[in-house]
Amino acid sequence: MTAELVRGQNHPLPSTRLEVRVSAGSPVVAGAALADERGTVRGAEWIAHPGEPRLPGVEVPRRAATEHRLALDLDALPGEVHRVTVLLVLPRTSGSAAGFGAVAAPFVAVGEPGGAPIADFTLTGLDTESAVAVLEFYRRAGAWKVRAVGQGYDSGLAGMLADQGVSGADALAASIMAAAGPLVPAQPGPSVDPSKSTAPATSSAESVTAADARTVTGGRIDYAHPRRRVTAPAATAPPAATAPPGTPVPSAPPSGPAAPVAGDAPGDSLDERLYNQVWGMFEDLARCVAAYRGAVDFAESRREQELDGVLSDPRNRIGGAGDAARAEARAKHDELIARAREVLDRDLAQLAAESDVVEPALPAAFAGWDSPVWHAHRAPAGPPWALRLGDVHLPEAPELRVPLLVRLPLERGLWIDAGRSASAADGLLDGAELKHLALESALTHAVRLLAAYPAGEMAVHVIDPAGAGAASLAPLVGAGVLAGPPAVGAAGVTAVLDRLTQRVDLVQMALRAGAADALPPDLDPAGQLLVVNDFPHGFDDRAVTRLRYLADEGPSVGVHLLLVADQEEASAYGPLLAPFWRGLLRLTPLAGDHLADPWVRHVWTYEPPRVPRGSRVLEQVLATVARERRARGR
Repeated sequence: MTAELVRGQNHPLPSTRLEVRVSAGSPVVAGAALADERGTVRGAEWIAHPGEPRLPGVEVPRRAATEHRLALDLDALPGEVHRVTVLLVLPRTSGSAAGFGAVAAPFVAVGEPGGAPIADFTLTGLDTESAVAVLEFYRRAGAWKVRAVGQGYDSGLAGMLADQGVSGADALAASIMAAAGPLVPAQPGPSVDPSKSTAPATSSAESVTAADARTVTGGRIDYAHPRRRVTAPAATAPPAATAPPGTPVPSAPPSGPAAPVAGDAPGDSLDERLYNQVWGMFEDLARCVAAYRGAVDFAESRREQELDGVLSDPRNRIGGAGDAARAEARAKHDELIARAREVLDRDLAQLAAESDVVEPALPAAFAGWDSPVWHAHRAPAGPPWALRLGDVHLPEAPELRVPLLVRLPLERGLWIDAGRSASAADGLLDGAELKHLALESALTHAVRLLAAYPAGEMAVHVIDPAGAGAASLAPLVGAGVLAGPPAVGAAGVTAVLDRLTQRVDLVQMALRAGAADALPPDLDPAGQLLVVNDFPHGFDDRAVTRLRYLADEGPSVGVHLLLVADQEEASAYGPLLAPFWRGLLRLTPLAGDHLADPWVRHVWTYEPPRVPRGSRVLEQVLATVARERRARGR
């Protein structure tokens, strides 16, 4: 059965020798762009177009036409190539359409040469775009897939090439369109054997990117995802027709994705590879859910259109003909939904399998509090790559939790929201309980940050103006890992803020002057974390200004902010603090569906880090940190 793709949806490919058939309502120029693992087209030599129709593993038509056939041999691509994008462009000639919205929607089908289509895609929803990236072929877990892209460009081919990193995009686009020559009604595709290309077929151990989160920037959608890497598939046997007589033909490798491996992503260290792999899982989940939602929307829209068509004829509003038409529309709708759910379940199962091997392999900075890695925790030799702030999930797959990791050092301060949110659980708690939970959540983040850095390389300061958090802060105080006792009262608030502000000023001046070695000998070179509880209680205008300065300027010189606050309680300061809140990463002590991503506009449900009930892992970790700090004289 042919898969009808919608934007963002992918489909596995049973073969690497493929034919792409294009049917358009107006003559178009067809091409293909090869890209590396970062989605970059390295130059004109990586683009197959009418003036250069043959590249290793790719051949495209030589003229603009209403029908095309493109030949692909994915196994013959150079090893540096990690993606192939099929492009369509409207010629800029007198009488030609100004945009794809003015012509019949182009239709593309992917299949084996001379065989039935494997998947097809109709490019709907286009308007003034004169160039469009139609399909993308990429490798995932050792198997090739095709994805429907449908990303259009108002700026035409030149804009598309510039977006893919090609230098001299304007001149190259002009030469490609000139090479396409005069318009012809149809152009049969090449019946080429790409295996006979002059360049040798290669296989890359640094195989292809796999996830496809969609980043919306400047009105375009970027499907690039440079962070995934999987093992290249085993080489297939040569066709029996080309093997010498009597040569045994090995059986083809089993189809389907390879078993997931922890750390199977680009990076110079295991931590970096695991970080990139986790973010790849996040983007994979975003992509497959977006494709499912798009398929559901398409099915519902199609059903409504068909039902409207039935009801527009008064003869069909009653009687058997109308009932049959409505039943048929509903059956088509249900079939489309079922097929979309089947694809989603397949992708979710693959991600769940990956999560099962990745989660146990995560280092302490990335691991959950229930991970065995904490039982034998020791201070690392170097600074961590990233920090886990909790987990996120989507309603279509609530059981699949993806770690929420942020790079270190933190570029933004963290704000644990102690106010009420949209979470239903908030209604069961009073204001004091919410503040207590928020401070407990801040404590887990502070302990993880202390444990993730080498002993003595992260100093923690606490401001608790009213002393309201004494009970929650007791583990930090008792372990002796704070830079000083929690600051209370207006004088304590001022002293801590002045000391950290002075540190930021001194380090910035030294760095600007190129004299980092001229810093005062008593200045602590360690990173600094300021935990502020119950903001803005105890803060006057001057203290608020200092805190904003630390939030803006501190991260660049190793001073980070962890704030526990209720935004409504700070409303007395009016709009003065609006930029301050926007500059912080807001987290909640309770699960809440408030984290939005810019790729596909999902609203993710955030789960804060939780210590298992009855566990004393925080106390154990703090004891280890304190012991190692004492051993190093810190």
